Amino acid sequence: MLALLNLTTLLLRCTAAFFRSHNEQAIVELTLRQQLATYTLTGSKPNITPLDRALWVALSRFWPRWKDTLVIVKPDTVIRWHRKGFRLYWRAISKRGPGRPPISEELQALIRQLAGENGWGARKIQAELGKLGFTASLATVSRYLPKRAPDRGKQQRWMTFLHNHKDVIAAMDFFVIPTVGFRLLTIWFIIDHGRRRIIHFNVTTNPSEQWVIQQLRESFPFDSAPRYLIYDNDSIFSDKVTEAIKYLGIEPKRTAYRSPWQNGTAERWVGSARRELLDHVIVVNEQHLQRLLRDYIAYYNADRVHTRLRDAPERRSVDVRPTLDARVVGSPRVGGLHHRYTWREAA
Repeated sequence: MLALLNLTTLLLRCTAAFFRSHNEQAIVELTLRQQLATYTLTGSKPNITPLDRALWVALSRFWPRWKDTLVIVKPDTVIRWHRKGFRLYWRAISKRGPGRPPISEELQALIRQLAGENGWGARKIQAELGKLGFTASLATVSRYLPKRAPDRGKQQRWMTFLHNHKDVIAAMDFFVIPTVGFRLLTIWFIIDHGRRRIIHFNVTTNPSEQWVIQQLRESFPFDSAPRYLIYDNDSIFSDKVTEAIKYLGIEPKRTAYRSPWQNGTAERWVGSARRELLDHVIVVNEQHLQRLLRDYIAYYNADRVHTRLRDAPERRSVDVRPTLDARVVGSPRVGGLHHRYTWREAA
């Protein structure tokens, strides 16, 4: 039976070869010969060279059917090679310069003295240093502050606020994805705290404060705005963005400096989007990323069961088994990366 199945598979592949164009057939032969040569030279455990990796990353960009002939590694491995190449590319063009000149020992000691004697934060110390004739940025002052144990009281108060007002809180954030050509695409989104629903998203190559303000207007038409909106200290979230948030009738809640845990709901969604979608694809361009995210967010909001909610953000109904003969069937979502399962009568 197994031999018959293998023979049938071989015949189907041979039949498909007749319908390929001359150029595509040449690419198929090239990829198969390259993999065969790798096995021949290195034995049963192939030793893949940087040239091999570059070839498959290039094929993944220009040839839609590159996965069909890939035998030597898994497709996820090629995607990982692309990510590694992206890091090497930016490391090469982002050579460290001389950087900021170090501040004097006197100023370092003074920062620690002001913090120790008064319990001041970076902004207060920066203002006091200005009155003493010193010039130091907020980042510089923060770098030399002595490490202090986290204030559990403040953490508890913030978590209590989030818990008690979750149904009237939304959060916004950015994250960045590289394309196959190592361009950077920025994803902006707003998530509802109560049901973990993605309210709105968009993709751009050039984020700005005016662009964010326009996205906020599109996110909350009419009287749909939440009471609070949480966001971090990104420079794009400027004073103009804050004023636009207030104009929509929303109370802005900016997180503390370097405190991503205060915007944990948005940060966790970024992790979910990376693990469940973006780590499995190589983005071609802005339109490609828009389509991928649109499919994923539709699945996330309507089909995916959230662990804490035990439900989908848009309230997925329980599918009751109609008869004893019914079987569970999976319907593909997001190009087959995920599925929604329902009962269906046996044929």
